[in-house]
Amino acid sequence: MNNSKSKIEISVNLDENKIPEKIFWTAEDGNIKNQESKAVFLSVWDSNKKESLRIDLWTKEMPLDEMKVFFHQTLVAMSDTFNRATQDQKMTDSMKDFCDYFAEKLNLKQN
Repeated sequence: MNNSKSKIEISVNLDENKIPEKIFWTAEDGNIKNQESKAVFLSVWDSNKKESLRIDLWTKEMPLDEMKVFFHQTLVAMSDTFNRATQDQKMTDSMKDFCDYFAEKLNLKQN
């Protein structure tokens, strides 16, 4: 039995109103140590309740244009992950179509 572990840590500095000011993350297996980030979306599956639990955080310094790109890239990544997990190419294509629509409506497409 393999007892190896991998640890991912997220640290959030809050202001007096508990609004994130700084977000840092560490993933030693990936050689990342206290790297600063302006946003994090984390989802975990609760198998007992059959529901997704989420932590969505962003700092006051997260620019709106970067947030839009972050959302788009997250949606694209979710489409790729959905395809790897389910092999449902038809739905993956539909999700990718939505990602293209999302990018077009927010003027994120670059030539």
